[in-house]
Amino acid sequence: MKANKALKRLAKIEALMSDVTERYSSAPHIREVLQDAKAAVTRAKEAVSLQASSGTAKNPPMKRSKPPSNATPELSKPKRKLSAAGRAANRRRLEKAMGG
Repeated sequence: MKANKALKRLAKIEALMSDVTERYSSAPHIREVLQDAKAAVTRAKEAVSLQASSGTAKNPPMKRSKPPSNATPELSKPKRKLSAAGRAANRRRLEKAMGG
């Protein structure tokens, strides 16, 4: 997954966690667990953003030194034709496999 897409998804998750935390504000043990989960999502966002920034610095896009040639590739040798006996054997094998 691309870093920007992951960051967007993590931001949505973080917002949802905030909403759920507000709804369960009356139960302290649930609120504490939800806050821990939200903190974990925040750490994940930071890790993804750090990885994205270091990944772009390490691998700059490659530049081509010269454009690709427009030469046509060599044609391969034509396939051998199957003999009449070979075609008949294939036909028998196919009929046997199809239950005929």
